[in-house]
Amino acid sequence: MLTDRQRLEAAELLRSAEDGVTPIAPLTEAFPGIDTEDAYEIQLVNIRHRVAAGAEVRGHKVGLSSPVMQRMMGVDEPDYGHLLHDMELRPDIPVTAARYCRPRVEVEVGFVLGDDLPGEGCTPEDVLAATERVVPALELIDSRIRDWRITIADTIADNASSAGYVIGEGRDPRELDLKAIDARLSSGGELLAEGRSDAVLGDPALSVAWLARTVARFGVSLKKGHVVLPGSCTRAVDVAAGATFTAGFGGLGSVSLSFI
Repeated sequence: MLTDRQRLEAAELLRSAEDGVTPIAPLTEAFPGIDTEDAYEIQLVNIRHRVAAGAEVRGHKVGLSSPVMQRMMGVDEPDYGHLLHDMELRPDIPVTAARYCRPRVEVEVGFVLGDDLPGEGCTPEDVLAATERVVPALELIDSRIRDWRITIADTIADNASSAGYVIGEGRDPRELDLKAIDARLSSGGELLAEGRSDAVLGDPALSVAWLARTVARFGVSLKKGHVVLPGSCTRAVDVAAGATFTAGFGGLGSVSLSFI
């Protein structure tokens, strides 16, 4: 484990990398003893820093929600990060790609909560009961670690590689089979990736329930109005200036995001 001073140093390195759009070497090289507990504390240092500067927490995202990604990272559970108000993007306003180090997009079935979720003991049934609507979503991910050379500790410390998100209108979750929503990512008429919602832990509601139970250990709750991104249905795709990406979901609708 790292000392408190080392955690603060690591957090400052990530802040500087993001502010200057200048990625850094993996934290595991600069801080060889870093573990996941250190990484979550580093993430929280920077979230508190942004909140103190006026940012508002609008939700959370889950990463590493597929067995393939977990095996790649050598872990047996997902990770999570925070969604802040200044990470909200809009389909009608192009995003400047140069604001980010090495951005990518992911396709997700998002959840908008109509009620607070319980923490300890939260179940998928609780998630469905508390969800106002599920929405088509694109998550913009980015790594402040150079060339995406990340370990689990690197990505957790880096707010689970979060950068932004856009959501569409969506539907009542009780009107859909959340485990069988086909998802397709396209750009310029070309199909880039496709998958299905059960790629996320077999059921994206399971991912949201896991998140509620996990953040409760840190005294955090998922609240009414929060957006939860439970994990990607497809592989991540690199972003290029000039591209428009559209995520389409069977029975759920679509959402787009453009870059300049």
